Amino acid sequence: MAVINRTPDSFYDQGATYELGAALGAADRAVRAGADILDIGGVKAGPGDEVTVAEEIRRVVPVVAALRERHPGVVLSVDTWRAPVGAAVAAAGADLLNDAWGGADPDLAHVAAEHDVGLVCAHAGGLAPRQRPHRSAHPHLTEAVISALTAEAERALAAGVSPDRILIDPAHDFGKNTWHSLELTRRTADLAATGWPVLVAVSNKDFVGEALGLGLTERGEGTLAVLAVCAWEGARLFRVHDVAAAREALAAVTQMRAVSQG
Repeated sequence: MAVINRTPDSFYDQGATYELGAALGAADRAVRAGADILDIGGVKAGPGDEVTVAEEIRRVVPVVAALRERHPGVVLSVDTWRAPVGAAVAAAGADLLNDAWGGADPDLAHVAAEHDVGLVCAHAGGLAPRQRPHRSAHPHLTEAVISALTAEAERALAAGVSPDRILIDPAHDFGKNTWHSLELTRRTADLAATGWPVLVAVSNKDFVGEALGLGLTERGEGTLAVLAVCAWEGARLFRVHDVAAAREALAAVTQMRAVSQG
């Protein structure tokens, strides 16, 4: 899953793909590099200027519509927690709604069901959208995350989302500190054991940088290391900035895991 930011203030690329042409170009390059899914976001995950529903729709719908025509065989995902945005992008051709904020808008699941598209159920630790965690505390971390994710998945199922279109995401760094994110990486197999396909979004995140003492532009190797651990432990989808490097690393993990299992 390749990250396509239609934002002027994204933490990683600082608005490099904000303009429509730049966003489409980045998506084309990601597909050539081997991306199976394009994840389009119109709102920065962290704190920043307010982005209205209308503005988010203005940013993401033209990208979805253009990419649906340019890449009919690629899965199109939109990173949003808002039901009206979900409805607009589904009508424009999106296949998946990537809700990183743990069902902050419960109507999003009903939108996914109505339009017969997929839904990512994430664990944000009860954090409101676009807020940073402060002294996060999860006494029984893995158990709490699994309980919350399975509950969200069951709620999506009850809303009418097809069971083969529901994914779970532990949401590294969302409502969590570095230790929490590292522990969830180590316990990916427990998440996979729920039976729901696991998506991990760890690319260049703060926990990678803090664990290794590295700045934002120096986290590539650390990202690949975390991806490898998650893949070995059973994660199925990987949201990344560097598609080519991720595919090479994941192919190596797949081959080594197959050899180890005879």
